[in-house]
Amino acid sequence: MSVLAYDLGASSGRALLGHLNDRGMETLEIHRFKNEPVKVGERMHWDILRLHHELLAGLNLVKQSGEQPESLAIDSWAVDYGLLGSNGELLGNPYHYRDAQFNGMMEQVREELTSEAIFERTGIQFLSFNTIYQLATLRRHQSPLLNEAERFLMIPDLLRYFLTGEAVNEFTNATTTQLYNPTKAQWDQELLAHIGISDKLFGEVVMPGTRIGQVRNSICGDLGISAIPVIAVAEHDTGSAVVAVPATERSFAYLSCGTWSLMGTEIDQPAISAESLALNFTNEGGAGGTFRLLKNIMGLWILQECMREWERQGQAISYADLLAKAERSTPFASLFDPDDDLFLAAGDMTTRIQQYCRDTGQTLPQDQGAIARSILESLALKYRRVMGWTEQLSKQSFNGLHMVGGGIQNHLLCQWTANSIGKPVWAGPAEGSAIGNMAVQWMASGAFKDIWEARRAIRDSFPITTYEPQDRTTWEEAYGRFLRITDSYLAQSESEV
Repeated sequence: MSVLAYDLGASSGRALLGHLNDRGMETLEIHRFKNEPVKVGERMHWDILRLHHELLAGLNLVKQSGEQPESLAIDSWAVDYGLLGSNGELLGNPYHYRDAQFNGMMEQVREELTSEAIFERTGIQFLSFNTIYQLATLRRHQSPLLNEAERFLMIPDLLRYFLTGEAVNEFTNATTTQLYNPTKAQWDQELLAHIGISDKLFGEVVMPGTRIGQVRNSICGDLGISAIPVIAVAEHDTGSAVVAVPATERSFAYLSCGTWSLMGTEIDQPAISAESLALNFTNEGGAGGTFRLLKNIMGLWILQECMREWERQGQAISYADLLAKAERSTPFASLFDPDDDLFLAAGDMTTRIQQYCRDTGQTLPQDQGAIARSILESLALKYRRVMGWTEQLSKQSFNGLHMVGGGIQNHLLCQWTANSIGKPVWAGPAEGSAIGNMAVQWMASGAFKDIWEARRAIRDSFPITTYEPQDRTTWEEAYGRFLRITDSYLAQSESEV
């Protein structure tokens, strides 16, 4: 039984074939491609038509391999979207969530409605680029797009629409917008009315595992392929990654690690409380009717931006060489909070890291190894803090941490995370989002009866590396210093505002 999974991240995309047989699950990468934003004037966009082209290229390569998948599905990052006009055509290229035009809108909307009211209705973490603030920005800037729009589709919805002609919103991604009410299981009309957006733009929300038509006849004809059913899986890539967590116990903590790091646990009902609001946690939809109580952490974006900066300067370095330099650098010389707004925008990342260290009276990391070490140690220490908050909110105690996603190929980050939390880290599988995407397709076909049978198959099919904690005393001291530095810097920043 073969299925095709498209997994689109914020920097690259891939198409993987999944096979299910008596030996378990197997994956084969068919196509990999870049996903680079395009800046035009002052605006930053996603190159959505190029992504559609790459999906078709993947289908063609599948055909050339002699495969005929039983179904296909797409997962991607959250919050971003496209708007369709009355003729069903896309109105403009979707904006990138890091576009500067959205800066400041979250604060305006929170002041108007209060944070408590918004969180009570959505349970979603406050991030400046959430869909609600993107749409509020367009309305208040009198964007002509909204005057012409008749349908709102998030990125996987939109790409699925290109493939099938069916315009449907999927649950896990819909919940990330901060416009979906999980207790009422519908789009929140009061929030939409406040930002001046018609609820008629928003359609039916379907659950992961729902079949949404099949690949258009025109595409099948052009490529010379037979019709392929299209499944709405857990289309937020983290939702798919959590499906792929090879947990053996119902109570588990996970870290989906890539451009973003997302840490949390799986719960049956959203945890909407004053405490989860104060800690800025989120309650995003999951597969099987679950919710993901988690927190977004800036992740390897900071390291990726530094590497892009060095490449532009003619100082490109391989990932392996960079990790080797980081390992040889002085431990804990320069720590910072990866989630500070200072690190959200693209460009000049090394300068901003040095600025944070200068402002906190620390050694300024100068060379590539010192900068990389400061990033990875700061991430590992932040993970410990967020894991403690996750245990506090969920009223659970976790025996260790499951790490999935491409970030697990960074062996230093995995080991230092284990050192930081003082518990084992179980790393794998690396292609978590794609594997979770496949698993939901097989659940839809009846090959797996539920998510736990799928997780057992994943655990038996893919290697898991265990990292045991080391250097406990050293890391305990570093954690105390990390808290003092970051809490003091945050307090100072807030007092200046």
